[in-house]
Amino acid sequence: MTLALEQILNGVQFGIALFLLAAGLTLIFGIMGIINLAHGSIYMIGAYGAALATQRTGSFIQAILAGLTVSAVAGLLIELIVIRKLYARDHVQQVLATFGLILFINEGATILFGRQPLFIDVPKPLSGTIEIILGVPYPIYRLAVIVVGLLVALGLYLFVNKTRVGMLVRAGATHRDMVRALGVDISLLYTLVFGLGALLAGLAGLMAGPLLAVQVGMGEQILILTFVVVVIGGVGSIRGAFFGAMIVGITDTLLRSFLPSLLRSFMTTSQADALATGLSSMGIYLLMALVLLIKPQGLFNGQN
Repeated sequence: MTLALEQILNGVQFGIALFLLAAGLTLIFGIMGIINLAHGSIYMIGAYGAALATQRTGSFIQAILAGLTVSAVAGLLIELIVIRKLYARDHVQQVLATFGLILFINEGATILFGRQPLFIDVPKPLSGTIEIILGVPYPIYRLAVIVVGLLVALGLYLFVNKTRVGMLVRAGATHRDMVRALGVDISLLYTLVFGLGALLAGLAGLMAGPLLAVQVGMGEQILILTFVVVVIGGVGSIRGAFFGAMIVGITDTLLRSFLPSLLRSFMTTSQADALATGLSSMGIYLLMALVLLIKPQGLFNGQN
């Protein structure tokens, strides 16, 4: 029971990282109609910014500021230089252009930082464990990631549903031409949305730094799962991104944690481990297929 609760919390923490990526990605696609494969590269940029700032200053606060700044600036530059020229293009050209950005950014990171991974220590105030429930110690840093993610989710909900800019964002997702006809500067709105998505991706990257190795290509590893979250939750829906991320994060974590031991009860260890690895990797895709069979537009169908 203790192990199960701990793994559920790990799944929630993983889901938070997926949500931060998926929220920006679903807004960008839902409002701008852009398939941005380079979204994971911005996640990597945020992680590198935080890792380098930590190495040079030793301050995690400065690392947070550095990670958010470089990811936001990178996102704005990508939107101004590349993405803005793709709005009227079809999805195939968007995919090719943003895939080219992945190659460009990865090679640039390799030239600047090399292929050796960077590591960030957990900040001292957030190191150690805390007993959430009696007998269940849990790392304070992972718990902090969960709390930050929930606060961001609340902030996004209030931003999208309770502010004038959020109203324009929601309107732009479904009635783009009408919003433009009312005199709204669509280019500025698109830049704001893309910058917000980049900021969220950078936040996910810098928070993942103390948990994972910061290395070239780390964005592509999580990008595929992020697209699964967007499909399950519904394109354009922040609420869908949140619940989709929680479902995917918890499902993936529980499968990888408990499926091997379950299979070992009726087959050899080597066979169980090999089969569990394959089934665990397939699990979330089977889940996505099941959701699409029942609700082809996703769980929330663009409803914020």
